[in-house]
Amino acid sequence: MRTRFEEYYIKSGRGGRKLDDVRDKYQRACRKLHLVHNEYVLLLSEAEQVQRDVKTCLLPALYHQHQATLCSFVINWRNILKELSVQWNYASKEFIDIFSRTETHVDTILPGNEYVDFLQKQIDGHRGTPVEVSEFSFDNSLVEDTSGKLLANTLAVDNLTVEWVRGKLAEVEPRLREAQERLSNKNSRLQDLSEVAMAELRCEEKKLGRQLEVIKKALTDLGCEEIDNVIPVRKPSLPSPPLQPTTSLVDILRKPFRRKSVPSSPLGSRHNIGSTRSLMDEDWFHGVLPREEVVRLLTKEGDFLVRETTRNDENQTVLSVCWGGHKHFIVQTTNEGQFRFEGPAFATIQELIMYQYQSGLPVTSRSGAILRQPIPRERWELNNDDVILLDKIGRGNFGDVYKGRLRVADQEVAVKTCRVTVAEEHKRKFLQEGRILKQYDHPNVVKLIGICVQKQPIMIVMELVVGGSLLTYLRNNASTLSTKQLITMCRDAAAGMRYLESKNCIHRDLAARNCLVGDSNVVKISDFGMSREEEEYIVSDGMKQIPIKWTAPEALNFGKYTSLCDVWSYGVLCWEIFSKGGTPYPGLSNTKAREKIDTGKENPKVTECQLQKEPLRKCTD
Repeated sequence: MRTRFEEYYIKSGRGGRKLDDVRDKYQRACRKLHLVHNEYVLLLSEAEQVQRDVKTCLLPALYHQHQATLCSFVINWRNILKELSVQWNYASKEFIDIFSRTETHVDTILPGNEYVDFLQKQIDGHRGTPVEVSEFSFDNSLVEDTSGKLLANTLAVDNLTVEWVRGKLAEVEPRLREAQERLSNKNSRLQDLSEVAMAELRCEEKKLGRQLEVIKKALTDLGCEEIDNVIPVRKPSLPSPPLQPTTSLVDILRKPFRRKSVPSSPLGSRHNIGSTRSLMDEDWFHGVLPREEVVRLLTKEGDFLVRETTRNDENQTVLSVCWGGHKHFIVQTTNEGQFRFEGPAFATIQELIMYQYQSGLPVTSRSGAILRQPIPRERWELNNDDVILLDKIGRGNFGDVYKGRLRVADQEVAVKTCRVTVAEEHKRKFLQEGRILKQYDHPNVVKLIGICVQKQPIMIVMELVVGGSLLTYLRNNASTLSTKQLITMCRDAAAGMRYLESKNCIHRDLAARNCLVGDSNVVKISDFGMSREEEEYIVSDGMKQIPIKWTAPEALNFGKYTSLCDVWSYGVLCWEIFSKGGTPYPGLSNTKAREKIDTGKENPKVTECQLQKEPLRKCTD
């Protein structure tokens, strides 16, 4: 099904009802495979445990009970014979002698000695073949040829099976608890159970415990976020809100990927508790800031911040800490709507974070991570609610572009938005432009005002350049632009690119469509989505979405980018400017254009008609 899906995706492109049908069939097939895989793993673990318990628990219990039964028979007959020997000694001398001898021999009967080696001989296979325990192993050939992530002896926990795993957990945990209660000494009914019944209970407990261990390990190893903080292991040593009753594993994990919203309540700021604040008001809350940005901010042991992420279409609040590397802890939500890690539960996430920060206790015993220094939002991290979106003015690779207004400064801005549905990798690329722009300040480079990552959609806020795209401007004003104005545009672009080169920034996508025209026809370099802050950049993910007609030969052929590649693109930009918005290598496909580039052929010369009767100028490459 995956092969059919990939073939159809390549043939049909990006969308369509048929593609959705093929994708749904592929997902259903994956789900069936993963569920069968999970059943197989659990059955193997159960069979292995049963085999082990038959030898070590059930058989010994059976032999013990058999021995006890036979011993009871001996005791009963001994008592009968004893009574006969005592009551019948009044008979004749012959009988008296017989029963005297009987009495003597009866006294020599010791029931406990009759089956001294019985149990050991049975276990060791006395007068028979020893009992052999069968080995159950996962058939690795079942997963060797799969293209997914199925692992031997490991449950698959993903969006296809997570509900099934939850249901299995909810089924196993109560049965294990019941078996443990029946084995408890406090249960008077155990007095009525035979040794074999007790052995069966112990085997049932071990079998269910083994299954629960397999399920818990799969949930613990889920994803890269830590989810092991489920069962509390310590109690607070400092004053804190009253502890809530410990909930069972099944209760806590019944919906582990859901954040319950709670009404606003008195929350703690970074160093105190008492002011009424929402989580977004806390300066250590960074919204939906991607993990790569988080790792960049957390540099010292104990640095921490709180953010949000999405997994399996569920929102999660995550505590990120620098401690022996970078660790990420999902905030658990109890059935009562409270929040916790391994310690007590609190009504708000702020109180939970303040407790961990002030108590100095590890977030989880396994990680040992301690909160020492909250990392506030950077100056350029804006609040989404401070930006008012107005008219739509364009469309980017990841979402739409709007004209907007900043509430506080009452300033008109340009706002790039990122669609909520795009993959996390694309969101990281989207914010990469903001991270690059924030450190630049030049009149020919568009200025960054900030990014909005407090909630979806994430946005990049930049200065509003009133003239819009240079390409559109050239085409709309072709009849009025003079040669001097065109040369000035080339000079502005050169000044901006020279500044970027001094900052070791390779733009990689310099073109008229990615330049903006401001007041007095000033050209500003924009759209840094493909940019890299390196002296040399080697493309390792293929040449997809590369602007062929603007890209230097060494980058096309070897994937090697330097500032010299931007010089080539600048030459094509000059051709665009002097052709008043023409398309490079007109009439040629990307493939044909690349052949011309490889053979050293130039763009066609700009004609007098294109220059509106201005003197003919040759554009250098």
